[in-house]
Amino acid sequence: MSPQDPRPEDPRTARTKGRLRESLLAECADRPLAEVSVSAVVRRAGVGRATFYLHYEDLTSLAVDACAGVVHAAVDALHAWQTGPSPRPPARPPAALAAFLAETAERAPLYRTLLLAGGGGPLGDRLHRELRARARAERAAVGAPQPELVASAVAAAFTGVLADWLHGEVPADPQALANHLWRLLMALHAAIGPGQT
Repeated sequence: MSPQDPRPEDPRTARTKGRLRESLLAECADRPLAEVSVSAVVRRAGVGRATFYLHYEDLTSLAVDACAGVVHAAVDALHAWQTGPSPRPPARPPAALAAFLAETAERAPLYRTLLLAGGGGPLGDRLHRELRARARAERAAVGAPQPELVASAVAAAFTGVLADWLHGEVPADPQALANHLWRLLMALHAAIGPGQT
C-alpha cells in the first residue's frame, strides 16, 4: 500500500499500545515523567518489558504517543467554530478552546516534560507541525495571501504561548488565555490581507 493509504494497525498491537499509553498517563498522574520507570509502566499495563521495547524506543517516545491526543485536541479546538458556511471566524473564541486549555492544565506536569518553555520539545515540534499544516491549507483554500508565512506565525504563537503558560510564564486562567490567544491569532491572520505581499 502507498504511504497515503497505510495498512491499519493490527488490533492486538493497538490494544497493547493503548494499555501502555493509559498506564503511562496513570503513572504520571502521581509523579513527573523523569521519576517513572519502564518497569512501573509495564507492570501496570500487564505486559512484559520485551513487549514495551517492541513498540517504543523509550519512555519519552511512549509519552509523545500518549500525548498525541493533545495535539489533535488543540487543532480541533482552534477550528471548532467551523461548523457552518461562514468564511469569517467569530470575534470570540469557540468554547472548545477554553475547555481544551482547562483539560491541558490538569496534565501540566507531564506536558511540561515534553513541551518546553518557548514551544520546543517533542510535543511542541509535533503541535507546531500540525497547526502549521492546518492553517496553511485553510488559508490556501480561501485564496488568502502568504499562507506559508501566516501559518508559521500562527503555529509558533500558539505553541509558544501554550508552552509558556504551562510553565507558569503567562499568568491567566483557561478562559482568559483562550480570549487573549484568539485575539492574537486573529490579528496574525489579518496582518497580511488581500493586496498585501
